[in-house]
Amino acid sequence: MMIVLLIITVLILIAIPNVTKHSKSIDEKGCEAYVKMVEGQVQAYKMDKKSVPTLTALTTDGYLPDNPACPNGNAITITGDGKVTATNGGG
Repeated sequence: MMIVLLIITVLILIAIPNVTKHSKSIDEKGCEAYVKMVEGQVQAYKMDKKSVPTLTALTTDGYLPDNPACPNGNAITITGDGKVTATNGGG
């Protein structure tokens, strides 16, 4: 019985760090994908309105949901030339 508990404990100690590492990777990939999606919405807005949008304009006009942010909490910003970036805002 003690051997079984020892084996289970060792397996848990091996698995927990891997889960944590993969969770961070998933958040990073999710943020990259979200930035790409916002870039697409910026392009759609530019085609429709003939101007570079602000984040507020994208949410007001229905291109993005309210309070857009990456899954890891990073804030989305749009520069004057339409470049989309994610800045560390809490993730």
